Amino acid sequence: MKTLLRSTAAALLALGALGAAATAHAEVRARVNIGMVFDNRYHHDHYYPAPGYVAPVVPHGAVIVGAGPGRYWFHGGVWYQPYGPRYRVVLPPAGLVIPLLPPAYVTLTVGGLPYYYANGVYYRAVPEGYAVVAPPPEPVAQVQPAPPPPAPKAEPIIYPRNGQSGEQLESDRRECNRWATTQPNAQADASVFNRAVEACMDGRGYTMK
Repeated sequence: MKTLLRSTAAALLALGALGAAATAHAEVRARVNIGMVFDNRYHHDHYYPAPGYVAPVVPHGAVIVGAGPGRYWFHGGVWYQPYGPRYRVVLPPAGLVIPLLPPAYVTLTVGGLPYYYANGVYYRAVPEGYAVVAPPPEPVAQVQPAPPPPAPKAEPIIYPRNGQSGEQLESDRRECNRWATTQPNAQADASVFNRAVEACMDGRGYTMK
């Protein structure tokens, strides 16, 4: 009887270990969350880093807007503000002026007046460039939609080639996401961002499919 009980307990322990291993394997094969959001308002149909996303540096070529505590960085339709030693994606306050519109935007009309929209922000032309303004109070009519970006590929699955743990995968994923934001055009084109993440993860010993 004791032998039977010992055999049953051993079998249960083995099944538990197999279940834990399967769970860990499922965690390791976690899907990549690249922190991008799809803006389809007015058929803008463009990808941007989500508000609140923290990047280690601003993209090369970013324009500084404002001064002192109210200083912002602007690049590809995305606004950044210092967040400790890093930079956080934010929505800008009305009144800030940029010299040029972002590469992708939608032209709108309200009461015969033109507005320009991109990434949740509305702009109006001013002598110095284009000012951030409050959203129009009425529904707006689309006049000139920006061309849609190439459709992004399906969200990949990560396979560790060197037996990395789920914790290590998550750490590597975060670092690769941060690095990808520094690549040219990554903020304006999700396909560039995804390729940069994939290259970084491959260099750290992962296969993405």
